[in-house]
Amino acid sequence: MNRTPSPVTQVVAIGIGAALFFVLGRFVAIPSFVPNTSVSIQYAILAVFAVLYGPLVGALVGLIGHVLIDATGYGIWISWELASGVFGLVVGLLVLRHAIADGEFGRAVAIRVNVAIIVANALAWLVVAPLGDVLIYAEPAAKVWAQGGFAFVSNTLTACVIGTIILSIYARTRTRTGSLSREQ
Repeated sequence: MNRTPSPVTQVVAIGIGAALFFVLGRFVAIPSFVPNTSVSIQYAILAVFAVLYGPLVGALVGLIGHVLIDATGYGIWISWELASGVFGLVVGLLVLRHAIADGEFGRAVAIRVNVAIIVANALAWLVVAPLGDVLIYAEPAAKVWAQGGFAFVSNTLTACVIGTIILSIYARTRTRTGSLSREQ
């Protein structure tokens, strides 16, 4: 069953995850037809870190990674940075108990991970980010909900497809519980 990572492992995972999130978000983002919104593959990595290391790691990887992206490009936009943290937190919470580290990633686990990604993206991009834009920055509601809607669809597709592939490959590299037998 899922083991809680040590605090040292969690800190290392936060650092590596935030760095990967930043690099992918800053340099691999695919521009879209929606202003100030791109197709982002870093949410697949965020989902993987949230699943493997838990909700706290997921939240901090999303928050720190997005702050780094915005600080080096667009400028700090706290509503979207918080949304990334919420995404990581919710995925981590919804997939707390699993045996992926023990090599188990069957259809039921894949479905659970994908449902968590969909729910987390809906909360992050259809509620937190647009509502924050309206309340904090007084942005036009139609504009921010269009951006949030596009982010929801594109982030859900990329995170579900790429995240599932990564977790499946990762699980195959792990030794399944009970798969080894002792020679006599």
